Amino acid sequence: MVAAPQLRRVAANGLDLACFEWRAELRGQGPTVLLVHATGFHARVWDPVVALLPNHHVLALELRGHGRSEARDFNGWEDFGLDLAGAATALGLHGAIGVGHSMGAHAMVQAAAFEPEAFARLVLVDPVIRTPAEYHLPRPDTLHPSAGRKNRFESAQAMFERFNGRPPYAVFTPEALRAYCDHGLVPADDGQGWQLACAPAFEAKVYTIGRRNRAVFAAVRALQIPVDVVRAREQDPTILPWDPLGSPTWPGLAQEFHHGSDLQLNDKTHMLPMEDPPLTAGLIQRAIDAVMASA
Repeated sequence: MVAAPQLRRVAANGLDLACFEWRAELRGQGPTVLLVHATGFHARVWDPVVALLPNHHVLALELRGHGRSEARDFNGWEDFGLDLAGAATALGLHGAIGVGHSMGAHAMVQAAAFEPEAFARLVLVDPVIRTPAEYHLPRPDTLHPSAGRKNRFESAQAMFERFNGRPPYAVFTPEALRAYCDHGLVPADDGQGWQLACAPAFEAKVYTIGRRNRAVFAAVRALQIPVDVVRAREQDPTILPWDPLGSPTWPGLAQEFHHGSDLQLNDKTHMLPMEDPPLTAGLIQRAIDAVMASA
């Protein structure tokens, strides 16, 4: 049984962010692991992965508008990178292993560029970093369909029962789906029941402006540390309006880093941390071992 993490409040980039900490007593006995979730999720979706890293100090941050962090508006994805960089400084990170999933991985790249001493190695799990050309395409003029998702639930159990077996949640392990539901609700604004911790309109805006951040490739090329890019299976163009389980990562991304490596898992989906916690934990442990071996 893994002990419940401690909730810490972090002041970063003018925001109040939530960060969960496991095994604070192990800090300094190896590199700290900092975990950052995908769009629409929260820090506690990492619970099944953290349980498989029992000998390490682990932090999991909640980005603005997600979980228990402040939900201030934003202009682009660079804001999430600046928030994360500020959090890394506030948390006193030095030589940490930065692990990001999806949009969280995009933010992790920028944070490591802004605060190069904070991280020794990155593990980017299916980062949403597309081809350079795509960042010059027109911004979509319609709101992402996630804006219309169900926002009100009677309980975490009701949320679990609704999502269990439905795509994309059907690929989650039961433990991962339970963690998402148990920690993904906050009291409803009107006091009646519960609502999603990441508001659908906020989530939709994140998706809608995902191609605005042209500066991400400057951050990619600024990094001098090893970066492990992990990609899921390719997207299926027959799944409309888009394939949420296919990889959004440009296959050429790893070669843009000074010290990048590429690993494609053709039998896994974009939801890898929730789909296969043991594999995800193994990738993180490999990164930890590499950093400790080079120390």
